[in-house]
Amino acid sequence: MYAEPVENITVPESAKIIALGEATHGNVEFQKLKLEVFKQMIEHNGVRAFALEGDYGGCEQVNRYIHGGEGTAQEAAAAIGFAIYRTDEMAELISYMRQYNESAAEGEDLRFYGFDMQRITYNMEFLTEACEELEVSTTNLPKLVEGENWSGEYDSVARIEILSQVRDALERKNSSAQAIHFVDMLMQHSELQKQDNSEGGTLRDQFMAENVLWILQQEKQNGHESIFVTGHNSHVAKWGSFDSMGKLLSNDASNGYYVIGTDFYKTNCNMPTHSSEKRTEQVFYSHDPLAKTAKLAGFDICWMDFGKVPEDSELGRQAAEYTYMGTLGESYSIIMRLLPPSYRMFQPPAVLYDSMIFVTDANPTKILEE
Repeated sequence: MYAEPVENITVPESAKIIALGEATHGNVEFQKLKLEVFKQMIEHNGVRAFALEGDYGGCEQVNRYIHGGEGTAQEAAAAIGFAIYRTDEMAELISYMRQYNESAAEGEDLRFYGFDMQRITYNMEFLTEACEELEVSTTNLPKLVEGENWSGEYDSVARIEILSQVRDALERKNSSAQAIHFVDMLMQHSELQKQDNSEGGTLRDQFMAENVLWILQQEKQNGHESIFVTGHNSHVAKWGSFDSMGKLLSNDASNGYYVIGTDFYKTNCNMPTHSSEKRTEQVFYSHDPLAKTAKLAGFDICWMDFGKVPEDSELGRQAAEYTYMGTLGESYSIIMRLLPPSYRMFQPPAVLYDSMIFVTDANPTKILEE
């Protein structure tokens, strides 16, 4: 049997971007794995950066909290900007990072990053803060926003022009890379709004790949050669069919991209309905033969390294062949009952991932009130 306990996870020393996927956003087990695997990467791979599929500005708010900022772990989790992270599991991860930093040696503290660009509030707040410190004019910035969204007074082209002017001014002041990155996040958000859904999805993955590389560069400047990244399977996987974040990062061998996918045998998943914001718990089965094998072997959760599985074995063949795997996002529709392939991906596991974690019975998360 090639399945091992999750605590046995090892990744190559050459891995620079170590990614963990999640088959769903709404299960306790996949959220807990973030912390469990991250701890191992800290201990065995020298990782000091946690990077999340979450708003960069909101994650900077978390970063400030884990470095002694005010508030609670729950409030920090809410700042990330997505309901899926307002959970006890994310608060536990944030609390762990804060406690770790309280006794960390200089330069060995943990840092919390986001690589998504779908929110503007915290990016704008921190950009304004940086501009004021450097005496860069912020006259036009407040005009761009209305509440938590862009003001309708400016279209995306006009917004990008104003933001470009701010970016140029920051560069002339030799500002920090982070201040400029706040501008870049806002510009990415504006660019994303110009696209239709299909093109926007591809562009978002492209931007996320660029942002992960930026995070890696920041960590190298801090003296650390590798980072830990986590997001939905669809983003971290090394797809052959479209340019996912994972595929783009894996195209350049110098990035040292290593990805751990996840799947379930059965899930009771917390997700919102397609027609409203009301959340519901729904049961699904992945029909993944590897997940079924793990269940039959008696594992509640286990890890399988495809590099250790002989290609001519039954498991090796299953890993290399096209097969169904579960993949659930933030939307439930009755169509998913009528067409099970709508919540499954049909791909070769060993092509998408270097290794996988299988959860036999995944339980729903509880979303905390803001």
